[in-house]
Amino acid sequence: MVKRLFVKDKWLPQFIVCLWKGAARVPLRGLHGLAWLLGRALWGIKGREQQVTRTNLSLCYPRLTKQERSRMERQSLSASAATMLELGVMWFGPLDKTLALIKRVHGIEHLEAALKPGQGVVLLAPHIGNWELLNLWLSKRHAFTAMYAPPEMASLDVHIRGGRERAGAHLVPTDRRGVMQLMKALKRGEMVGVLPDQEPEPGQGGCFAPFFGIPAYTATLLPKLISRSGARAVIGLARRLPGGGGFELIFLPPDERVYSEDEVVAAAGANACVERAIVETPLQYQWEYKRFRERPGDTYKFYERIRKRKKKKKKA
Repeated sequence: MVKRLFVKDKWLPQFIVCLWKGAARVPLRGLHGLAWLLGRALWGIKGREQQVTRTNLSLCYPRLTKQERSRMERQSLSASAATMLELGVMWFGPLDKTLALIKRVHGIEHLEAALKPGQGVVLLAPHIGNWELLNLWLSKRHAFTAMYAPPEMASLDVHIRGGRERAGAHLVPTDRRGVMQLMKALKRGEMVGVLPDQEPEPGQGGCFAPFFGIPAYTATLLPKLISRSGARAVIGLARRLPGGGGFELIFLPPDERVYSEDEVVAAAGANACVERAIVETPLQYQWEYKRFRERPGDTYKFYERIRKRKKKKKKA
């Protein structure tokens, strides 16, 4: 009954928006305190998020002791919870106050080196820290285009899109038309954002390339954009500071392999860029994402034994 009312009357989307707007009024220290509790709860119930996190950490950091891995799991889940709670601040908080949360910027010389007149820039933004804040900061200063997939709850689209575009970003669809718009932006000498650690659907432009030494299905969009536009690449992330102290932006030079005309070599370079960013702050990476979902050939499915949420049977 409750679920039917939420969906039919659109109460759930409205409730979510109210939570976001409420979170925008809460100091970061308070949000991060709640995130700490949520992270411990997610770890304690041993749900999907914890199991995927454990699997990924076991694969990428095989030398960790059991105690070290458990501690890293808890901290990573708390960081992911913080990212979700911060959405209200990023999308609904006063823009000037939101941008003021950025306390310092490291590696700005790498960004400036790529920003030459008439030359496009591809920003590689892995799922580390708060990439929404990075988007706001960049789009406030530069012509910035990124891909966007509308949420399943259609009524949330206007709020999410509005939050991401409020500093000047231009969002394009995640299809062929969107790719063409990214290409046009690069040829105009503008900046586009790409999530290099997001696994594409099978058959939608991907290849297997090493990620922490393990074959991972990796999008080939990046090498296509670079080779066809002559753009330069730079890595960017927004790292969360301790104690609710705000954020710091970090820009890093890319692995030179991203400029290779060989898509597999370029994909390996893109994964190396993600690894380079993770080294900066491994605890704030989104380890609960199934990065190794697709496997080459008949190799072992890493997430096969992870418990799936049970679906309630419909009553006759």
